[in-house]
Amino acid sequence: MAVFYVTTPIYYPNAPPHLGHAYTTVYADILARYHRLRGDETFFLTGTDEHGLKLQRAAEKRGIHPKEFVDEMVEKYKWYWSLLDISYDRFIRTTDEDHEEVVEWALRELWKKGLVYKAKYAGWYCVDCEKFYSEGEYEVVEGKPYCPIHKKPLEWLEEETYYFKLSEFQEDVERILSSGDRVYPKQYAGEVLGKIRDEGLRDVSIARPRERVWWGIPLPWDPDYTTYVWFDALLNYLTGAGLLRDPQRFQRLWPAAHHVIGKDILWFHTVIWFSMLLALGLEPPRKVLVHAFLINRGLKMGKSAGNVVWIEDLIERYQDSDGLRFILARIFNLHKDIEVSTELFDSIYNADLADNYGNLVRRAGTLVRRKLSGTVEGRLDPKIDEAIREAVKGYEEAMEAYEVSRAVEAVMGLLRRANAYINETRPWELADPRDPLYSVLEAVRNATILLHPVIPKATSRVAEALGFTLSYEALGVPQESYTVRDAPILFRKVKRGGPSP
Repeated sequence: MAVFYVTTPIYYPNAPPHLGHAYTTVYADILARYHRLRGDETFFLTGTDEHGLKLQRAAEKRGIHPKEFVDEMVEKYKWYWSLLDISYDRFIRTTDEDHEEVVEWALRELWKKGLVYKAKYAGWYCVDCEKFYSEGEYEVVEGKPYCPIHKKPLEWLEEETYYFKLSEFQEDVERILSSGDRVYPKQYAGEVLGKIRDEGLRDVSIARPRERVWWGIPLPWDPDYTTYVWFDALLNYLTGAGLLRDPQRFQRLWPAAHHVIGKDILWFHTVIWFSMLLALGLEPPRKVLVHAFLINRGLKMGKSAGNVVWIEDLIERYQDSDGLRFILARIFNLHKDIEVSTELFDSIYNADLADNYGNLVRRAGTLVRRKLSGTVEGRLDPKIDEAIREAVKGYEEAMEAYEVSRAVEAVMGLLRRANAYINETRPWELADPRDPLYSVLEAVRNATILLHPVIPKATSRVAEALGFTLSYEALGVPQESYTVRDAPILFRKVKRGGPSP
């Protein structure tokens, strides 16, 4: 049995998740559901990053302890993910006991190996990023350094800290990025390599003075310091796989690890993460899947930019989570940024779900019930058989290449062909419409199985209504007969247009 371990970034719970978070999480969920459908051992990890100055300050503003603050926010995240049918196997929190154990273990290992040392640091710091920016990395606005991501002024900090000897791993990281396929698409590996070769690798701070950032995991050898939030957060992937508490499970899952991330955290998930793993005697993840941004009003979507689109608003507009999940899958792009617009989303929903898929299910089910009393068996038209095989092949190739949008398009092509076929054969006019209706149901069945990772509720409803099981092994294998119990209306069209989100 193949093994597939997929993760999202763990999110800062300083505010509820928005469409940008959903973009990443739905994609990871689709990959997980696809591998479960294939029968692979699958583990899907998501969660929240709960330490650091940003959350400490957010809690202080509320006048409550940070743990109380993050406990409240975690429930909101879980609620939103339930709205979107996110099928995670574990929701990890960096305040979980087993994760704190892993962080303390990793720190001790690096300390014992002489890969951590104490020194003074001075530099420009972004609280939202929890990151220092060196000259050339930040933007200058009216003579002041600004964060290039959050468009906010940076803070000047001078303090003693502990450094991880990142510079010792430059050759190894360059070798991994240049010779393998650990980062996909490859263009992102090239970007990181270019930066390394231009600037080299400098040692990085992995601690903050407790007097300034007390909300974090103390360093095992110096409790006056807390662990840098990024060092803490990256280790969640090891915790989730069972590093210390279930070594056998870890041995199965870690070689199959796939990290889904946005391109803004690429440096952390390649240079810093790969170096940390090498220092701990572990292999880098199997794949880092990097996607581009959702753009709204010209900027990457984010709370600090004031351009977020809320998940519940779109679920309400498209009547169910399936509508939004499908739209996100359809527009998902690893290579280029996508501009959010109501017109685009409405067009996808109406054309692909309401007209192409939903209308075909309704027409085929109604005709079988009306013309054949709900039961049909027949001969599969070779043209539909060929269209099914082409769709399955295209879908599998795309999914194995992590290109969910292209996979969905392969299914839409099959459904368009089936819609054209029902119009060509006009079974409502035939005395014996069994063969064409059976052929259409075969197209619907195969398309529904392929769409199940994307729109799980609608596809489950179709399978029950038309009388088949959602079995990956059954793809391309004709079902002997169908007993149609219902002809459901799956998606009601929305009025197109309106203001952009």
